[in-house]
Amino acid sequence: MSQQPSKPILLQQQSDQLRLQIEEFNYQYYVLDTPTVPDAEYDRLMGELSALESEYPELITSDSPTQKVGGKADEGFKQITHLTPMLSLDNVFSESDFSAFVKRITDRLDFEPQQVDQLQFVGEPKLDGLAISILYKDGVLVHAATRGDGKIGENVTSNIRTIASIPLKLRGDFPVLLDVRGEVFMPKGVFEQLNQEAIQSGDKVFANPRNAAAGS
Repeated sequence: MSQQPSKPILLQQQSDQLRLQIEEFNYQYYVLDTPTVPDAEYDRLMGELSALESEYPELITSDSPTQKVGGKADEGFKQITHLTPMLSLDNVFSESDFSAFVKRITDRLDFEPQQVDQLQFVGEPKLDGLAISILYKDGVLVHAATRGDGKIGENVTSNIRTIASIPLKLRGDFPVLLDVRGEVFMPKGVFEQLNQEAIQSGDKVFANPRNAAAGS
């Protein structure tokens, strides 16, 4: 007769299955924008996983959904050295500024004057928030840091974990080490709601969405 799995193995399998289900629902909701289960069912699964991990802390993993949404943000920050410098965009306010920018490009590429017309430029709106570098190792989020001085930034890993749309574990194929860089921003609608709630509670309002995002 075959032996039944022991209780620790069954609990591990149960927690693993719950995490996989919740990760799939998060992907459908935040990435595909096509949720497939009601909020009540999602909350039930999260509650089941939270209760299981609370009773058996040894089951908790760093990439568990319970370690992300609703987490407590850090108020004091340690420093992190970026793997490669985080450079920032420069401003161009005039035609002469743009011409100087083009000259720097062509000089660096060692272009001949007649080759300048080969350059093509793309312009797009810039999300104005807080530049962030998120490091993944073997597909699992290791840490997140602000730009800082470009070489050293502040460790904001706990804060980044509270953003539901940022995965703690990657899907599909990925390199062993992946440094993802982007912008943490606040949509205007959320910003207006935040300030309205601040007014109602007598708190200080934010000047603009960029400051609100960075302040978070």
